[in-house]
Amino acid sequence: MTKAASLSVVPAQKPQPAHGHIHVPMSLVGPALLYFGENEVAEEVLMPMATYETPLWPSCGRGAKVSRQIGGVRATLLSDGMTRSVAVKAESAHAAHALLRQWEQDGLIRKKAEGTGRFVTLEDWSARIIGRNIYLRMQFATAEAAGHNMATKASDAVLEYLCNEYPVTYVSVSGNMCVDKKVSAINSIAGRGKSVVVEGVIPESLCMERLKTTPEAIHNLNVDKNYMGSLAAGSLCSANAHYANMLLACYLAAGQDAANIVEGSQGITATEVVETEKGEKALYFSVNLPNIIVGTIGNGKEHEGVRQNLALMGCGSEQDDPEDFSKSQRLAMIVATAVWCGELSLMAAQTNPGELMATHVAIERAQKS
Repeated sequence: MTKAASLSVVPAQKPQPAHGHIHVPMSLVGPALLYFGENEVAEEVLMPMATYETPLWPSCGRGAKVSRQIGGVRATLLSDGMTRSVAVKAESAHAAHALLRQWEQDGLIRKKAEGTGRFVTLEDWSARIIGRNIYLRMQFATAEAAGHNMATKASDAVLEYLCNEYPVTYVSVSGNMCVDKKVSAINSIAGRGKSVVVEGVIPESLCMERLKTTPEAIHNLNVDKNYMGSLAAGSLCSANAHYANMLLACYLAAGQDAANIVEGSQGITATEVVETEKGEKALYFSVNLPNIIVGTIGNGKEHEGVRQNLALMGCGSEQDDPEDFSKSQRLAMIVATAVWCGELSLMAAQTNPGELMATHVAIERAQKS
């Protein structure tokens, strides 16, 4: 018989404050020229980016210059909603199915959720039954906040109501169908946070002058690398070169929860070889990000540098009107534009053998010296 190992329990201690600070290098990249939604006038926006991968700055700067030279890129917000999923257990799958039909008629679910705060709105919910478990995925509008805590608080209220009024028992306030900080198909399809597309058309002459490549070369690379390579690797609803790099840099500079780059990095780069109105061959280039999770108020925004960066991007003033979500949505569109700039530049570099490594070596050696 194997002897059981003994387990020693160490009393919990208060966390000790760390000495000193870790400073992540930051730079202002751009400006990029950007149309926000249906706006008819493009704005020049600087993009604060904090990263140890400092070659990212000039790379995104090259993409930002292209955005200016083509007269601007356009950002479109497709949807906006933070999600949380609760899990409860019914007597049987048959009983769970009957309960869902009742809940569809129960207006109190919405009232319980929205009673937790004046800036939270239950916009939609869906459910899955697995065995006798019910997974209820709720989507909330959370105004200027990214909304993690607001969604959890509202979900707690819904969960308490369901367990008190219906024959179900508590499983979890987060049943993993949200899906928070994990890769999933449901987030890529339904979205979590802000879903944004940024697109632009780059004439062939500018591709060759600024990016040292052609529209066909970038499009072919996108198919061979991002589509076929991602498929071969088993990537889940994702086909891009390096969205996570730009997301992390922007999230850190803007005081966001950096762990959300996990779902945020899921996205698809779409390219086409098209023709301009003047008959010139051109590259249509877009980035599609269904899971940008950002806010302009809340945890992390109290730091002076973060407040300065948000103000610099036109996202610094807090809004009291629950119908006006423009600052957080503006921030999401700027973050997506940074992704467009960096994705375009890297894709262009990878069409030329040796350029990526040579550029990294040259920039990093110059910084060290």
